[in-house]
Amino acid sequence: MIDEEISNLTAIDTFIRQKQPFAVYRIPGEKTPRLLTQAGGTVRLIYDLKDLNGQRGFVIAPFRVSETCPIVLIQPDQSGQPLPMDVDTDGEQEKAGQTQGQETFLNTCTDKYAACFHTFINALRDETFDKLVLSRELVIGQMPDFSPSSVFRAACKRYIHSYIYLCYTPQTGIWLGSTPEIILSGEKDGWNTVALAGTQPLQDGKLPQAWDEKNRKEQDYVASYIRRQLLSLGIRSTENGPYPAYAGALSHLKTDFHFSLKDNKDLGNLLKVLHPTPAVCGLPKEEAYQFILENEGYDRRYYSGFIGWLDPDGRTDLYVNLRCMHIEDEQLTLYAGGGLLASSELDDEWLETEKKLQTMKRLIAY
Repeated sequence: MIDEEISNLTAIDTFIRQKQPFAVYRIPGEKTPRLLTQAGGTVRLIYDLKDLNGQRGFVIAPFRVSETCPIVLIQPDQSGQPLPMDVDTDGEQEKAGQTQGQETFLNTCTDKYAACFHTFINALRDETFDKLVLSRELVIGQMPDFSPSSVFRAACKRYIHSYIYLCYTPQTGIWLGSTPEIILSGEKDGWNTVALAGTQPLQDGKLPQAWDEKNRKEQDYVASYIRRQLLSLGIRSTENGPYPAYAGALSHLKTDFHFSLKDNKDLGNLLKVLHPTPAVCGLPKEEAYQFILENEGYDRRYYSGFIGWLDPDGRTDLYVNLRCMHIEDEQLTLYAGGGLLASSELDDEWLETEKKLQTMKRLIAY
């Protein structure tokens, strides 16, 4: 197994060097990652989510679709094949308890973040918006011996409750992430999405049970939005939650929505009304989306978009692209954000992004 695992890791790094489109991913609850490649032809570029209707492949969708940041569809000859790799682990919650005390956070926020925060919070306190999500990027130098495949393996071992992926296309470059948030998953008559919002650290590796009003309100905005969006397409769902759920060394409040679809070929239409959810954008949706584009101060690219396998005739597993990094030749760009309400405080929100950045930082020992 060890020799085969080393061979698989080497193959992934070779795909990157040869600029061959591929994706390797591990679904929560599974021990074996799946690998897919597109050896022939070019990946498909899409500029409207509705055009995903009836499509099959690995989707990489940005926060904002543009000419330079399209939706990319890797279309392999077959769905992801098992990739033997030793990813057995005793669970992320136990490891979180071991490492939390060793981590340090930058307690003083940057001037850029503070300026953006005040712009966002003023709009919230003026009651222009109910919720806004403010994110930021952190650029660090890439170490000489950095191996994307090794980092992917480390993420699989550490974050058993998250969706782990590593992918490359010429249009997107290399992205790697560990995300807890489903945007759409299911098959046949059973489909689901989630409302995931509100953040707390784990308590001695365990889920916190007490949540303050700010976190509960933030999560309720997302749940109400999803409920409305599903009903707009005539979809009636059953709900479970909210309840605390693991996300690395953090916990979020989660509500599950389960439903059936009249036609599984129209998944693009459903994704168009769901994305971006208030968990990564804000409310009212269109106004908040435009406000973020104009005031956040950088391009999120594929961060806070969504990613994963799409198959209307089989199994679909699509996740919001959170806790991720963009890997370039000499640098890594890490991303993190947090939901703001009128009651939000600068230092608290900054610290939340610092803790979320640790999800990727732990993997690269920076």
